[in-house]
Amino acid sequence: MPEFRLTQISDPHLARRLPMLTDNFHRVSEYIDATRPDLVINSGDLSFDGPIQRDDLDFAKTLHAALPVECRYLPGNHDIGDNPTAVGPPPAQSVTPQTVDAFISIFGEDCFRFEAAGWCFIGLNSLVMNTGLAREAEQSDWLASQLAGVNGRPLALFLHKPFYLNTPDDPELAASAIRYIPQPVRARLIEMLRSVDLRLVASGHVHQRRDYMHGHVRHVWAPSSGFIIPDRKQEVIGIKEVGLVEYRFQPDGFEVRHVRAPGQIDVDLDSLSGM
Repeated sequence: MPEFRLTQISDPHLARRLPMLTDNFHRVSEYIDATRPDLVINSGDLSFDGPIQRDDLDFAKTLHAALPVECRYLPGNHDIGDNPTAVGPPPAQSVTPQTVDAFISIFGEDCFRFEAAGWCFIGLNSLVMNTGLAREAEQSDWLASQLAGVNGRPLALFLHKPFYLNTPDDPELAASAIRYIPQPVRARLIEMLRSVDLRLVASGHVHQRRDYMHGHVRHVWAPSSGFIIPDRKQEVIGIKEVGLVEYRFQPDGFEVRHVRAPGQIDVDLDSLSGM
């Protein structure tokens, strides 16, 4: 395959009771129908409150199953709960084996690996990291085995949470630790990836569009396809808008295009309160 076209969507936060978010997802679905990429990856937070309301996960699966192309899935904190950090309070909803199993029972996977256009693509469940759950160790062992078979191919890594704000050594701050891969697992993961030609880290979670280089690795933060978070609740880091990201991979490189599907609306989180 000389070229592989991939569309990343993230953080639609779907629930039957939130029609504005469903409408935004329908606009995304229509855009995907018009453009027909080879694959769609949703990098997490498919549901609005999956750990507590399983119907949110079921509803999200129904809408994704209607997409006209194949879709691969990664869980977000609104799907299976959040992971603990070294600073700040524990998460209100922690990841449990039961929430992970529920996600996998509906979406079929919480991590993946495949190859296309001379590239290796790996998706990780970033929410089990730093939890001490058996699933964390299982995924770490699985990742080590997958990296051993990359065989010099460039690697594109997909996960829900970004690695870090700007650099691997960014300190964990109580106000923002939940946004990024927590320490010390972040440092261990980065060390594991030194053995391969990592070119892209694609994530979501922050609900802001961002695209920057650190060394020879491009970090792309996909915006939410559902809603934006007001400035009084979250500082501006990138661009606050809804949308998606398109990629074109060739054996010698890749291109990124930041897109807003026709008809998508910047739904404000405050407008969803009480719904």
